[in-house]
Amino acid sequence: MQGFTPRRLSLNFPAVHLLPGLFDSLALNDPLTYLLVFVGVSLLMLWRLESLLDHGLEGTALGTLMLPYCSGLGNLIFVALMVDRKGSAGEVMTNCLVNNVTNLTVLLGLPAVLWGLQVVPAGAAGTKGKKPGRARPAAPGGNTEHQITRLSLLLTLAAVGFFSGAVWLLGRDGSLNQTDGFVLIGLFLFWQCFQVFDVLKYNVRQRVRFGIWFYVDLIAVLACAYLMYESIDWLVTWLSAQKHGFVSRDNLGWLTGWLMVLPNALLALYWGWRRRPDVVYSSQVGDGHICIPLCLGLYAVMRPMPVPPISNQALIILLLSAALHANLLITHGGLPRWAGGVLAVAYGWFVYAGLLA
Repeated sequence: MQGFTPRRLSLNFPAVHLLPGLFDSLALNDPLTYLLVFVGVSLLMLWRLESLLDHGLEGTALGTLMLPYCSGLGNLIFVALMVDRKGSAGEVMTNCLVNNVTNLTVLLGLPAVLWGLQVVPAGAAGTKGKKPGRARPAAPGGNTEHQITRLSLLLTLAAVGFFSGAVWLLGRDGSLNQTDGFVLIGLFLFWQCFQVFDVLKYNVRQRVRFGIWFYVDLIAVLACAYLMYESIDWLVTWLSAQKHGFVSRDNLGWLTGWLMVLPNALLALYWGWRRRPDVVYSSQVGDGHICIPLCLGLYAVMRPMPVPPISNQALIILLLSAALHANLLITHGGLPRWAGGVLAVAYGWFVYAGLLA
């Protein structure tokens, strides 16, 4: 859609938009261009985040602290845009639920089917199904680290259960009000404080310090975040202007939910290919905390949020998926390929029930 320029945000400071003017001069102001920018800056962010592993963050900390904010940044931007434009609260709720259900089902199920997600080596995962005395011993180096990673993931999955349950309980009256929003934000901040202190304890034990390149990479990530904001701003405005068809404002919540989950898909496939199941797991599970409870809480603080019919189905899937992941982490040390297939099928049912049924 050449020549299309998004409406500026009505903020208290002058908004600076670089991409629309640049792409106008190059005759590239169309949805595909901004979609490529969104994916491109996500990949760049991924590249710089990987280097943080060498500058003071171990795998689980990277997944639970850094990756969720970066992969969930699109959802936060979407909430800000919808608040500013007085957009539909139902679309915000749908966006967040689609994001979280996608994370816990297909984006963990697909890497499991392709490469397996064995967080704890087979001999260390447990002896279920093995005869006494026949269990394979775990590799001596790294068994403790794998067990700690599993415990960290189990704690994160427990948080998913608590957060999803809190949204269900607070929304039983049909909406989330301002008080409910503050409760959800408070839960999120408490969880983040816990995670920050956990990372600091790890760095004290390992005598890790954040060097100058750590902060250089953070600056690069912030630059990517701004370009992500511009691309999402344009795409959301363009979608809102489409009145007919599947790709239109009628499906804004679903379409933006899939758009925002693209970085998560890239993370899952990339780290799965790199055989880092700990980062795959923690990035997808941790990203859900940005949407539930933070994004929902932020919107509810600004405006009342009616709970759409899809929310009950989505929250049930989230709770069941979290329970399945926790059980398999305890009994199998990871996500078997067959379970990944089950989660992918469950996601297909969710999309069918929400869009086609």
